[in-house]
Amino acid sequence: MSYAVNFFETHSVQTPNIDASEIEKFTVAGLEVSDYYLTYEKYSVLQNPFRKFPYYSAVNVNGKQFHKLKRASIFEGSERWAKDERIPPETQWGNALYNAKKYDFDRGHLVKREDVQWGNDEEIARSAARSTFYYTNAVPQVSKLNRGVWKRIENYILHHEVVKNDMKICMFSGPVFREDDPEFLKTVNDEVVRLPYLFWKVVYYVKNGTLHRAGFLTSQHRQMQKKRIIKPVSRSEESARVAHFNRFKDAETYQVTVSFIEQISQLSFEAAAEMFQNDDPERIILSRVNVRSSNNESVQLEAQANSMNLKL
Repeated sequence: MSYAVNFFETHSVQTPNIDASEIEKFTVAGLEVSDYYLTYEKYSVLQNPFRKFPYYSAVNVNGKQFHKLKRASIFEGSERWAKDERIPPETQWGNALYNAKKYDFDRGHLVKREDVQWGNDEEIARSAARSTFYYTNAVPQVSKLNRGVWKRIENYILHHEVVKNDMKICMFSGPVFREDDPEFLKTVNDEVVRLPYLFWKVVYYVKNGTLHRAGFLTSQHRQMQKKRIIKPVSRSEESARVAHFNRFKDAETYQVTVSFIEQISQLSFEAAAEMFQNDDPERIILSRVNVRSSNNESVQLEAQANSMNLKL
């Protein structure tokens, strides 16, 4: 079962719509958008064949049926990432990018393997977890972001909210594709690779019979500069970028309105109520989301819910 629009008994949540200008690109290239909507176990993605990364992922999460599995138990042996054979290999980045010289990124899952680790038994959960290891479900992320506060907010949503409260959620994640996305320092297969530096997440849930949504945004641009894995840009270009996103501290996560995500991503989302209404992005403080991982990868949560600034 892939992403289900009618996952909630009382409300439907459609996948985001891409902008008309993106649809025109498909038409000009003689491609069908529907051919790049790829279904997996409990989630789906819409692949961007022009940037070779996904526009977004869409996943259903059922906290009541969650199974806690160690990462090492997902595969017999080492992890196996693969391209999706249903679309042309040249429309998706793979090992050539992630193993490139000067590369210092993680394969950043859009759908976390844990998000789909639910079902009637552990084997169903394990099979779904394996299905998240496709390159169509990954975007390059620096380790400070992928393993830092972005991961912690993901863990907070999954473990403290969804699993702890036996909730169901529909969640969408993706990069922001911008014309000023920086170029990777090296070409890959003689191609220029532009790396997204903004990432968003939108969570839908039902509360008191009403459909709600919450949005989050993060950036990795300065971290990419610091690691010297992107080409330098002129001062004027950098000034323009900083001026536009001067409210964001690099490698931090912010709560934002979904309309703000719609504005910068050129995607449109299902309408719903929002607890967070501030026009200014609100930084999520790590001390308020205290997520610690032990050696056996179990996640212990001591979230101070009363002082939490997440509006869920």
